[in-house]
Amino acid sequence: MKQFKIVLIAVFAPLFASEAQTKGINDLDPVVEHKIDSILELMTVKEKVGQMVQYNGSFDVTGAPSDIDSKTKLQKLKNGEVGSMLNVLTAEATREAQQVVMENSRLKIPLLFGYDVIHGYKTMFPVPLGESASWDLDAMELSASIAAKETAAAGVHWTFAPMIDVSRDARWGRIMEGAGEDPYLNAVIGVARIKGFQGSDLADVATIAACAKHFAGYGFAEAGRDYNTVNVGTSELQNAILMPFKAAAEAGVATFMNSFNEIDGVPSTASTYLQRDILKGVWDYKGFMVSDWGSIAELIPHGYAEDKMQAGELAVVAGSDMDMEGRVYEEALEPLVNENTIDEALLDDAVRRILRVKFHLGLFEDPYKYSDAQREQEVLLAEAHLEAARDIARKSIVLLKNENSVLPLSKALESITVIGPLADDKDSPLGNWRAQADKNSAVSVLEGIQNAVGKEVQINYAKGADLGMGERSFLMPLEINDTDTSGFAKAIEAAKKSEVVVMVLGEDAFQTGEGRSQTGIQLRGVQQELLDEVVKVNPNVVLVLMNGRPLDISKPNEEVSAIVETWFLGSQAGNAIADVLFGAYNPSGKLPISFPRNVGQEPLYYNQKNTGRPASDMVTYSGYQDSSREALFPFGFGLSYTTFEYGAISLSASEFSGEEKLEVTIELTNTGAVAGKETVQLYLRDLVASRTRPVKELRDFKQVSLKPGETKKVTFEISAKTLEFYTANNTWEAESGSFKVMLGSNSRDLKEASFQYKK
Repeated sequence: MKQFKIVLIAVFAPLFASEAQTKGINDLDPVVEHKIDSILELMTVKEKVGQMVQYNGSFDVTGAPSDIDSKTKLQKLKNGEVGSMLNVLTAEATREAQQVVMENSRLKIPLLFGYDVIHGYKTMFPVPLGESASWDLDAMELSASIAAKETAAAGVHWTFAPMIDVSRDARWGRIMEGAGEDPYLNAVIGVARIKGFQGSDLADVATIAACAKHFAGYGFAEAGRDYNTVNVGTSELQNAILMPFKAAAEAGVATFMNSFNEIDGVPSTASTYLQRDILKGVWDYKGFMVSDWGSIAELIPHGYAEDKMQAGELAVVAGSDMDMEGRVYEEALEPLVNENTIDEALLDDAVRRILRVKFHLGLFEDPYKYSDAQREQEVLLAEAHLEAARDIARKSIVLLKNENSVLPLSKALESITVIGPLADDKDSPLGNWRAQADKNSAVSVLEGIQNAVGKEVQINYAKGADLGMGERSFLMPLEINDTDTSGFAKAIEAAKKSEVVVMVLGEDAFQTGEGRSQTGIQLRGVQQELLDEVVKVNPNVVLVLMNGRPLDISKPNEEVSAIVETWFLGSQAGNAIADVLFGAYNPSGKLPISFPRNVGQEPLYYNQKNTGRPASDMVTYSGYQDSSREALFPFGFGLSYTTFEYGAISLSASEFSGEEKLEVTIELTNTGAVAGKETVQLYLRDLVASRTRPVKELRDFKQVSLKPGETKKVTFEISAKTLEFYTANNTWEAESGSFKVMLGSNSRDLKEASFQYKK
């Protein structure tokens, strides 16, 4: 057994206190706790271990195939040796599986059913990175609540979402599953999604348990390569990586999931420091920790455990409560207890946490409450859900470029040509991690444009080229068309016929997601060549990007006048995109992640450190000889069909101290001709600190709607809590000193003022 030196850290007060005060798993009910005690007294060691085991259900989609046959699995369910199952879907199937346990097991402890519901169950919403571009917390809470309603109607109790990994590297395929590069934005979005999934009461049949993942550091994988090693220091871990997870714990998220990566030589699954000391110790979290798929068994190839016995010991001691498809706990824990290698109290703690979630969900009162086939039929793909999907999708669209006001397009145009491998694609808009969405069920961009303009406008369409070819699935590599340009001629002829060309380029849905890391983030295949040829015959091109990661679009940016970032928007993608293209909706999205000038800048993020040589006219500074070090499109960036003017910043005082608060006000005016919504962003910089601080950090934002010519005052409040960080004292605190406050439309274009804080 390896020995570890345990260092406790102090609790940091949240920057998002109002958002985080939702009821959840941390609100202990004495009656429920007494019932849990009673159940534990009745349980054998084998039954306790069983509650810590999660089996895959009907098929394997997120890892290596199960190594247990169906007959053995069924017997273990009857024996009460399984506590949870994933990928068992539909009200009927979950009822049947639950019956096996309830009618055969000794203690009749109900099963917990989980599933990856990442951005919708049947109705698809934008992929999380795309939806984060809305910066609309209410919209994100709504989409999660609809996903929960559909999921619960299908008999499932638990989603493995939200992913709140801070992600800075566009090469990492799983970047599409989170909220981007900023810790604060990840935190508030994570809380919004948790509230959407869990509602105000987990026992409500329209809610499901959420899971904060991946704990911790997964988004910092070296070289952007999935599952890779993470090397960060204490400051980065505390000030960047853990902030969203602390917010999730405070919000009462029902469960956590650990991450595949190691930090400082210790795999997260076996990290006592992360799981016992921080999460369950300092943060006093009362829910349970589930492993990621097989991650306990993966301690062996990590070179951290010799065999399953040692892997089980390391993981349970560290605080991993449930083994997802690892086949470790069911083999190792009972012998380890019987041999007195581990204390049975470790099992009691884990089972207590698991039973707590089951009680909160109301499963002990009615194990079949979620398995209602009639409700399932009524809920899935309700019309109201599709309407919400369209509204949230258009809020997520980011206008990156609009020279000479090319957009919005006029419906009085005589003809429009639509070109691109993604233009009439009804599948890619669904994104990766599409749960139970029907294949090819999304509204394509071509369909959306046709719906918007009717028969009055001539629509010419040419695919131009294929992008993804062959099998398109979660587990299989995607083949990219790098050679076939046979469709170019038809596309070029079509482009010649119209006043404007809408080109839909980007990524296939299966280019991003788990295991989809890439060293190149440009337009893959022959897409750039297709764009080059079309621009030659018709320079009036609107580029519609569909993708799940930031792309290197430096060359397209030089060629076209308008660029619209649409991500993978879900079921109503085409209609939402057409709403923006034709001005039925004024785009208001802002980038949750920086778009680079080239892949060599990655990892790229706005809140970098200044370094000792931040700038110089000479070569001896922290930059590049062949490229600007700045983003092509920075974090927080997004244009509108109107324009906004920011006034000067007004401070209520030049300094404040202790428990006082500082008011920061700015006037915002709509100087354009149409109504619009602007996201006013507040950044801070701590000029001198006991640990070096970033050049700017997002600390608040507000969305403001303005009519043409209208002016509104926008006021923010700064307190000592706003200024806190993990200092050299190894605690969260605000330090006395000089600060800059910056307000503006993105992380680059900001007004600023200075103030002092004294303890």
